[in-house]
Amino acid sequence: VQLVESGGGSVETGGSLRLSCLVSGVTRGRRCMGWFRQYPEKELERIATIFSEDSASDVRASVKGRFTISQDKAKNTLYLQMNSLKPEDTAMYYCALKPNPGGSFMCRSLYYNYWGQGTQVTVS
Repeated sequence: VQLVESGGGSVETGGSLRLSCLVSGVTRGRRCMGWFRQYPEKELERIATIFSEDSASDVRASVKGRFTISQDKAKNTLYLQMNSLKPEDTAMYYCALKPNPGGSFMCRSLYYNYWGQGTQVTVS
């Protein structure tokens, strides 16, 4: 299983970016997918997760209303639309996948089986 993020970059405060995560190696079965970020020398932080079966999503309070997670099953791609970006959103962003979860509630943990390489988002 491979996850490849793209779409990061530098943007001014108030700007927008859309991150993409292309998944290969798995096309069937229920899964959790999520976006996480990490600040330098800080712990990983869950931003948003989505359950493949019903697209039920969970978004961190600090980004709710600004960030939207979505999936395109046909393209096997996960997205994170980020609007009204702030300097505190500057971090390395990762997508992750957890296969065969017992239910959507399992999407909220940090324990995911597969991770992408990360894409840097810088807001100035």
